[in-house]
Amino acid sequence: MILYPAIDLKNGQCVRLLRGEMTAATVFGDDPAAQAAKFVAAGCEWLHLVDLNGAFAGTPVNGAAVEAILAAVKVPCQLGGGIRDMATIEMWLSKGLARVILGTVAVENPDLVRQASIAFPNQIAVGIDARKGFVATKGWAVETTIQATDLARSFEDAGVAAIIYTDIDRDGAMLGPNIEATEALSRAITIPVVASGGVSRMEDLLALRDTGTIAGAISGRALYDGAIDLGAALRALKG
Repeated sequence: MILYPAIDLKNGQCVRLLRGEMTAATVFGDDPAAQAAKFVAAGCEWLHLVDLNGAFAGTPVNGAAVEAILAAVKVPCQLGGGIRDMATIEMWLSKGLARVILGTVAVENPDLVRQASIAFPNQIAVGIDARKGFVATKGWAVETTIQATDLARSFEDAGVAAIIYTDIDRDGAMLGPNIEATEALSRAITIPVVASGGVSRMEDLLALRDTGTIAGAISGRALYDGAIDLGAALRALKG
């Protein structure tokens, strides 16, 4: 199972939100590229980046910070937030991103996900963010009546590289991930599932790994707070 350290970007800073609330942001640093380099020095093999302002604006906002990270590290990076058309997908992949994550547009324009997956094999992921099993879009501000599992199943034949599944009520709350829901989703589809939201201790990572079906996990606040030692976690997951 791959562990993805998260760098959430708001106004050019590294932050973590509590349950997706932009007004409940804790700033962890003013130099996202330096933070990325620290994660890589600890041994991570991927980075998970989120343009939080972009998720609300519908267009990239923290582009300079993302580009600085890409210039500072050599590991593959995936990015979500504000990517809602083919031109933006092409732009980011041309700048060196390994994978883009399509969230809101996966609900509003699922054909774009399919077209992008054909044009850029293994470089398109779908971000599914859910409250109590139902998908939320536009930076989690808009709740839908679409069930997360149904949305994921609709992309089974699209060729997407992964589903990034976030339980919004757990995100940033240090309450542990929703292992039951994430495992159920991973067993319902053949697309690899990456868990996000609530990973707050080593035991969470091991429990996700031990399902035998979850391909990856994203952690942010626990790494910044020191609740999870990144190097130790990476060694444990490899072992």
